Amino acid sequence: MNQSLDAAQMAAQRLVRYRDLIPCKNAFVDTYTPGSDQKENFTIIGPGVSENPDQHVHIPEPHGFNIGGARQPPGCTNSQHSHETEEVFIVHSGRWAFRWGDKCQDGEAILEEGDCISIPTNVFRGFENIGDNTGYLFAVLGGDDPGSVLWAPDVFDKAEDYGRVLGEKGYLVDTSIGVSVPAGMTPMTRTSVEQVSAVRVMSLEEMLACISTSAEQRAGSSSSLSSVAPGVQELPVIGEANSAEGIGAGKLAWPHCFNVRRVEFSARSYLPLHTRDEEEVVYVHRGSLNYLWDGQSLTLGAGDVLTVPIGLAHAFENSSGADTVAFFVRGSRHPAAPSWQEASLKDNHSTQYEVAGDSS
Repeated sequence: MNQSLDAAQMAAQRLVRYRDLIPCKNAFVDTYTPGSDQKENFTIIGPGVSENPDQHVHIPEPHGFNIGGARQPPGCTNSQHSHETEEVFIVHSGRWAFRWGDKCQDGEAILEEGDCISIPTNVFRGFENIGDNTGYLFAVLGGDDPGSVLWAPDVFDKAEDYGRVLGEKGYLVDTSIGVSVPAGMTPMTRTSVEQVSAVRVMSLEEMLACISTSAEQRAGSSSSLSSVAPGVQELPVIGEANSAEGIGAGKLAWPHCFNVRRVEFSARSYLPLHTRDEEEVVYVHRGSLNYLWDGQSLTLGAGDVLTVPIGLAHAFENSSGADTVAFFVRGSRHPAAPSWQEASLKDNHSTQYEVAGDSS
């Protein structure tokens, strides 16, 4: 539905800037365990899978998928766990080791900036920032309710030593600060041998097929977008081929409840005014991007996340002298083609752009 919002309303309701992200530093049962005690969890769109009821949700509006983030200093690890829906990461900054198996025994893959991984459900996985500086992962989880986390058995053992109690419904209690386990709350039982044996074991070859590196993304065939927007390339990352949009399949082509496209804007390029029939979330990976609608504008910087109202006529412009790389997450396995508008917003737009800082 088309929503008429001015720039202040759009920024307040539908834009989350990287610099304004509100972290939860004790979102999960393992966050007091040495080696995992410095991680920051973000829920940007949707509830995510945080076990802490105090986790801040930036945009609660259901989208059919969740957007989140994880930020960790060098050497900080996210413990082994499994999800009920697909979990996708794009490396915004840092160098990351992804390991799978309940004890990390089944394999390891290293991801660099711009790389994407889609980890299947029912697989134990964890990750560590092995770079030299603080790193950030942009995340997408499937569904409006992505369910709860299944932890590897040793996570419970370590958590007990630091006063963390996880309820059977995923409610986390921190007894180390004097909080008592609520009456009637049954602690979640330690993951059993039977549960571990029921989790999928993946080979290195199978997991590598779930990774689309930045180089592989750029080597893919672009959509027909460039015919109406010279200097703009839309490349498939996650999703099946879609004739309506004139785009082939991404490397990660098995069904998800969303798709992910890498969109590259060369210097001074412009994506004309158009509308979309599905949810569209824009994450700026590198550079800056002007978002234009109804005589209004906002400038997005690196790490910023914007959700575009369905049916709103909007355009994007890279007004800088450097290239911009963004990732677009769209609802539906087969999004409809954009509806291009006859009038060009760029020709009539005169509002001064907000200056975008590099927020990475």
